[in-house]
Amino acid sequence: MDRLDNTIRPYAWGSTTAVPHLLGVEPTGEPQAEMWMGAHPGAPSRTERGTLVEVIDANPEAELGKAAVAKFGPRLPFLLKILAAGAPLSLQVHPNLEQAKEGYADEERRGIPVDAPHRNYKDANHKPELICALTEFDGLCGFRDPVQAADLLAGLGVDSLKPYVDLLHATPEDAALREVLTAILTADPDEMAHTVAEATAAATRLGGAYAPYADIAHHYPGDPGVIAAMLLNHVRLQPGEALFLGAGIPHAYLNGLGVEIMANSDNVLRCGLTPKHVDVPELLRIVRFEASDPGVLRPEASPDGEEVYATPIDEFRLSRYVLPENGTAHDLTRDTPQILLCTAGAVRAGDHELSAGQSVFVPAGEKTEISGAGTVFRATVLV
Repeated sequence: MDRLDNTIRPYAWGSTTAVPHLLGVEPTGEPQAEMWMGAHPGAPSRTERGTLVEVIDANPEAELGKAAVAKFGPRLPFLLKILAAGAPLSLQVHPNLEQAKEGYADEERRGIPVDAPHRNYKDANHKPELICALTEFDGLCGFRDPVQAADLLAGLGVDSLKPYVDLLHATPEDAALREVLTAILTADPDEMAHTVAEATAAATRLGGAYAPYADIAHHYPGDPGVIAAMLLNHVRLQPGEALFLGAGIPHAYLNGLGVEIMANSDNVLRCGLTPKHVDVPELLRIVRFEASDPGVLRPEASPDGEEVYATPIDEFRLSRYVLPENGTAHDLTRDTPQILLCTAGAVRAGDHELSAGQSVFVPAGEKTEISGAGTVFRATVLV
């Protein structure tokens, strides 16, 4: 079992206080957006044996187990993060596995450098993800019913939004959503900036259901993503609740602290709320234009105290243990690789004492027990 030394990414949208508060250290005044735990080559966790990439590469079957290597290849299939949003992240979608393979192969054939700002596909993998709230957590997830979205836009009383309102009342539903998103993202930039300014003023004045969008506009003035965001469901998670985000589902995280887990991929197509590249034709190919309930997940408890967040994919499995004072130890031995993350209290994992924000990597098959008083998230795979 290896204690992990993890990189904190200083993205501009990160909270300046949430991660330091979790770790019990003084804030630096700089944003601390994500802490990465895993073997992603961009920021692999460090151990006494080397980076986790080096540890796994040295003997994949010993670290990951034969079944995981046979199913996913000789690499850790997931990336675990602590995510601290102090401002909205970009509005985005992720491709499915087939789309990722096709997109990556196409950009490779065309000789687009992997680090080019207009490159869409950094790898050939999909990126399903799960976010579990540690604090109250706000996000956008999936399309609203088009008529509800039309009512929200109409309520702003902005004349230049009326064509979108009319389109949203058209049928069928998927065509209506596609036409409106296309119109928003291809509108004249100056005209859209004026529309966003009027919508922002109205949303600020009205408050209530409009308050999240007024806040988004404060961070991204004039961005067409402000209007696109109003097509989506606003979700407020309570601690312990989660969202699963599958392929093609437009989403954005707005504010809060959470544990995030995803397939080990960097593939993101952006819809707005960003200065980065927005490839509208490719985005429209990937987005699933269907209204959906955000589907807030609550963990399913098992008799041994494990609380599992059920998802329809195998690259990751996230669960947690809430350990009471003077409780019994839990045997977590498993034939797959694991990362254990403490988010509250003080717990013991094997020979390691963990406090909030600390984590360990457990090789497949290694005998593992946890005890103490606190909360432990367990990340592994399904084989």
